[in-house]
Amino acid sequence: MAESNDVTMLTRSREVPATASNGYVMLLVMLLALAAVLLGVMAVQVNKPLALSLIIGGGLVFLFVSAGFYMLQPNQAAAITMFGAYRGSDRTTGLRWVLPWMLRNKVSLRANNLISEKIKVNDLRGNPIEMAAQVVWRVTDTAQALFDVDDYKAFVLAQIEAAVRTIGSRYPYDDFAHQEVTLRGNHDQVGAELRAELMERLAVAGISVDECGFTHLAYAQEIAGAMLRRQQAEAVVAARKTLVEGAVGMVEMALEMLSAKNVVDLDDERRAAMVSNLMVVLCGERDTQPIVNTGSLYQ
Repeated sequence: MAESNDVTMLTRSREVPATASNGYVMLLVMLLALAAVLLGVMAVQVNKPLALSLIIGGGLVFLFVSAGFYMLQPNQAAAITMFGAYRGSDRTTGLRWVLPWMLRNKVSLRANNLISEKIKVNDLRGNPIEMAAQVVWRVTDTAQALFDVDDYKAFVLAQIEAAVRTIGSRYPYDDFAHQEVTLRGNHDQVGAELRAELMERLAVAGISVDECGFTHLAYAQEIAGAMLRRQQAEAVVAARKTLVEGAVGMVEMALEMLSAKNVVDLDDERRAAMVSNLMVVLCGERDTQPIVNTGSLYQ
């Protein structure tokens, strides 16, 4: 008995086509009923029993038919229910008609653009960051959207926040060494993972995600200043490292060319002095000032 209840709880709704009629045909029937009523009113003095039959019959048909009309615009659907049971969804645009005791719940199938509010998340390294996402979503299964979740629009909002938190905690905000996938440096990859996460979460509500991405990504205010100084320091260190590596290569090339062309014969001491001078010239932040040495290196 318990297993049967579990299976019932896991059963999901599925959209099926509804049996609905062309509203324009039923509009013609309604107009004929109205004409019968008017004819009965005019025939009261001639044939009263016939006139009453036309008035009553035409009036009942008019009221019955008029209660079943509904209109569907492009990219709009109507889920039909009868006494609480789902009877299908109608996606045909224009004037439509069903039996009056059937309820029609209209659902928009158009794309919805949603920008979430900024939320605070701890990234993979525990740093607090602020994130916000832009998501384009639409309803693809009207039965699931209406009957498998209580409020599908509120459900979308909640799942977007949950997905953003999940993706935000999966990666670091930044990696100056460019050895890891980061939130700031890999927008396409992280955005694709966010879309996949949302698709999985929103499938229960019959909603698909067309596109998504981050509209706001920054360190939280309490650490923004410190992280900015850290980024600046890392940038300076990286720049210095690149500069030194380049300078060493240029010094090595200069010494090799001097030796290869026999321009000057350098002993170890002169070589060390030349390397020191070249490194100062190449790595210094200010313009170097030449010094004319009138003596020798040994005096």
